[in-house]
Amino acid sequence: MPVSTSDSHGSAPFRIVHTVCSHDCPDSCAVLVTVNAEGRAVKVEGDPSHPVTQGFLCGKVAKYLDRVYSPQRILQPLKRKAGVAKGPLTKGREMDAFEPVSWDEALDAIAARLKQVAEDYGPESILPYSYAGTIGVLGYGSMDRRFFHRLGASQLDRTICAEAGGQAWNLVYGRKLGTPNEDFPKAKLIVAWGGNIHGTNIHLWPFVEQARRNGARLIVIDPYRTRTAALADWHIPIRPGTDAALAMGMMHVILREGLEDRPYIDEMTHGFAELADRAREYTPEKVAAWTGLTASEIEQLAREYATTRPAVLRMNYGVQRSQNGGTAVRAIAMLPALTGAWKHAGGGAQLSMSGAFRWNSKEIERPDLMLASPLKRAARVVNMSRLGHALTELGNEPKEGPRVHALFVYNSNAAAVAPNQNAVRRGLEREDLFTVVHEQFLTDTTDFADYVLPATTFLEHDDIQGAYGHYFVQRSHQAIAPLGEARSNVWLFGQLAKRMGFTEACFRDTPEDMIRQALNPGENGHSRNAGMEHITPELLAEQGHIALRFQGQSTVAGHMPFLPFSQGAVPTPSGRIEFFSEALKAAGQDPLPSFVPPVESRLGPDAGRFPLEFLPRKADNYMNTTFANMDGHRRMEAKTNHRLEIHATDALARGIADGDAVRVWNDRGSLELTALVSDRVATGVVAGRLDWGKLSPGGQNVNVLTSERLTDIGKAATFYSTLVEVAKA
Repeated sequence: MPVSTSDSHGSAPFRIVHTVCSHDCPDSCAVLVTVNAEGRAVKVEGDPSHPVTQGFLCGKVAKYLDRVYSPQRILQPLKRKAGVAKGPLTKGREMDAFEPVSWDEALDAIAARLKQVAEDYGPESILPYSYAGTIGVLGYGSMDRRFFHRLGASQLDRTICAEAGGQAWNLVYGRKLGTPNEDFPKAKLIVAWGGNIHGTNIHLWPFVEQARRNGARLIVIDPYRTRTAALADWHIPIRPGTDAALAMGMMHVILREGLEDRPYIDEMTHGFAELADRAREYTPEKVAAWTGLTASEIEQLAREYATTRPAVLRMNYGVQRSQNGGTAVRAIAMLPALTGAWKHAGGGAQLSMSGAFRWNSKEIERPDLMLASPLKRAARVVNMSRLGHALTELGNEPKEGPRVHALFVYNSNAAAVAPNQNAVRRGLEREDLFTVVHEQFLTDTTDFADYVLPATTFLEHDDIQGAYGHYFVQRSHQAIAPLGEARSNVWLFGQLAKRMGFTEACFRDTPEDMIRQALNPGENGHSRNAGMEHITPELLAEQGHIALRFQGQSTVAGHMPFLPFSQGAVPTPSGRIEFFSEALKAAGQDPLPSFVPPVESRLGPDAGRFPLEFLPRKADNYMNTTFANMDGHRRMEAKTNHRLEIHATDALARGIADGDAVRVWNDRGSLELTALVSDRVATGVVAGRLDWGKLSPGGQNVNVLTSERLTDIGKAATFYSTLVEVAKA
């Protein structure tokens, strides 16, 4: 919805363009971009007409023009110079390893090499690696999926962030829906479980504050005293990885004291009797020994949660990043079903609302193209949370398929974010591995690339987007021309498909074509996607954002309350909310939630050698590693950059004082940081922040310590099940 207008003096014309922040955040903000007569963006601001964005932006995106116009942007294709080995490069010296080339030269060379690799080793020896550097429908997964499906490349199991929690939630409810943000002010109790709302979900915070002004209490359950925990009425510093035990302990108290909602349970749930039997085992005394809480605290929490109406849980994905993280999410997700919290406006729970957006993904991604590939079948699947294994060990057994000989990285900084960093780097350093990276900046990953291709920001391309933190479909209009020779994912993979000789018409689709395909309009022009039947492509382009509707019911507060899972059938095998999972039972797994200590925890077998539990936290002012290279953002993180937060008791036992250089290590690697003696962590827990390796001491970041062990559900990363020891350096 570009709007032409003029400045306050009525002179130089400018445009205001509706875009959408596509970075990996639940808020998916509506962003208004002011563009001057020369085509330069001069201002970004939150759209005041969007009920969740409410006219403001987070501290990261408020400075977004610094990123768009940064002199560090990659603005032309780069090729590694002959004879320059792959490996970490000193910040500012990266161009010593590369030389600029034209797009035609780069694309021709990349296509030729991919053809050769596929011919020599089979197409499954090519691995795409991407995640949510953009969560726009087109940017996240559209033309790229078509390209790799048609090529016959290995499929990527994108598990690194949300898969364990998403699968676990769906085992209980069948679909990722939750309490609308706009209904939070009606709550009388808000429990943020592993959710740093103020740091990573800032557009929910005004609704939380409104609820508190109305008399609500905020409880935060988190092993780290986050921004949100510091502002809470009650912070519960649970031991890492023991969330399932606490949830089961709460169930024990709720059922022992008859605080459950039996009519709701009888009408809406499956397996209550079995869950009740399991919960009897989780006495407050037993759970206290695991979680580090007291029995009375567990009882108080359970009673307050079960007797306060409405009560809402805001659970975030940090909960699922431990070895038993899937079970933890399942158990926590069951609590509002046990108390009937879903019946009340402002009650229920929120993990992700992404299941509300039923895009026409088959048309967008075209998985059928795998049948047209040389394989004539679906390609193998490689787990992104085991990239180190994939690049160093995969293919050693014939049944696994071929070794990876080509890697195509986009929407991700793999060398920084993937666990077991030393193994990842060993793989990336292979001279026989052909690596292409599509990026905006020279990151840790580009240091290992054969070709680096310039990528656009969300201001520089068209897209369509949902959200996992609200219920608005949004249209992101291109606000400015791409800087230099930067190009979008859609353009890049369409061009590569042409050079590979793929003749299917879908590779010639424009972004506008693909937006229409995602919306799937019928003969009357309205979308045929569930919840979007009132939306046309033209109406969305004009308005910028439109709320979903389910069965004619708006998801926006102020209309009839949207109460997911309050009545009727739910999309599980039983048609009910499932306490007992027949699907897990059939797979040979425990059909009920239970607490099993992570191998790497103070309750596990490695606790003697490595006694401290390590939290490799995300920085509040970065988005994973996005923004970490921007000076303004780094200044906001200056107090915790390259620090190891350690409790005074643990520091004293090791002769460590605040400001000392310390070595943090385990069997996978070691890291040098500066001690920050802090009460934000409990005894037995230490914490560090994710950063670019090349901007960190020794050129490494916290993932040198994390493992490739996978979660119990979803086969996802277990970043928060990491044991270490610390000593003065």
